[in-house]
Amino acid sequence: METVQKILLVITIIGAINWGLIGILDFNLVDAIFGNGSLFSRIIYTLVGISGLVNIGILFNHIEAK
Repeated sequence: METVQKILLVITIIGAINWGLIGILDFNLVDAIFGNGSLFSRIIYTLVGISGLVNIGILFNHIEAK
């Protein structure tokens, strides 16, 4: 399970970097690579969202374990 958690964390970090680029430079890297509103862009955004939700669960599991 640790490998899956690391993969999900990397996806979340990629999403955070994209949001940083949007906020600082008004540049959406995902849309620039895959096209605005394309199916693949939507898949990327969905994976980032799911990864974030899973990471929330991981965070709470670590808090409860301490």
